[in-house]
Amino acid sequence: MMSNDQIIIEGEGGGGGGEGSSSRSKTTILIAPSDDHHHHHQLPPVPPQLSRYESQKRRDWNTFGQYLKNQRPPVPLSQCNYNHVLEFLRYLDQFGKTKVHLHGCPFFGQPEPPGPCTCPLRQAWGSLDALIGRLRAAYEENGGLPENNPFASGAIRVYLREVRDFQAKARGICYKKKKKKRKMQNKPTSSNAHEPTTTTFQFQSS
Repeated sequence: MMSNDQIIIEGEGGGGGGEGSSSRSKTTILIAPSDDHHHHHQLPPVPPQLSRYESQKRRDWNTFGQYLKNQRPPVPLSQCNYNHVLEFLRYLDQFGKTKVHLHGCPFFGQPEPPGPCTCPLRQAWGSLDALIGRLRAAYEENGGLPENNPFASGAIRVYLREVRDFQAKARGICYKKKKKKRKMQNKPTSSNAHEPTTTTFQFQSS
């Protein structure tokens, strides 16, 4: 079988023959193989797609970094402390979608109020708790020292516990009972539906 890299050309032979004789000579021309088929093996590898958690963690880290830059004056990440984190969490409340009833509201303590009220919307405790977990991991992944991690501060844990307890009273949710039921239930309870653990936070530049 003829190789694709060889071309044979037949032509009239010259000399040595009479008028009544003719001869054909074959000339083989070798062609160097093309490099085109090698290019398919030299394409840069496609980076693996980030998981939902990793993508959310990256967005949260970028959002927090932009928040620090928008401060007056801007706050470098190296100078960030737990106070900046607490201010960031309070700042995010304006983008919350969870109704938190205040004392004096007739729906205080009702998980599913029968009508509207003027109580403010807040970030759900579950969203804030998951957010801090992602930011705590992102801080150390980006070169921060564990002992200086502002997201792991005791003040942050106290703040989250206070938010959880207040929202539990305002909305009639008991988190302690949920923990006891986990052993008997394979599916998440319906009360988890309004406690999202993954939320995309947005902010407004000042």
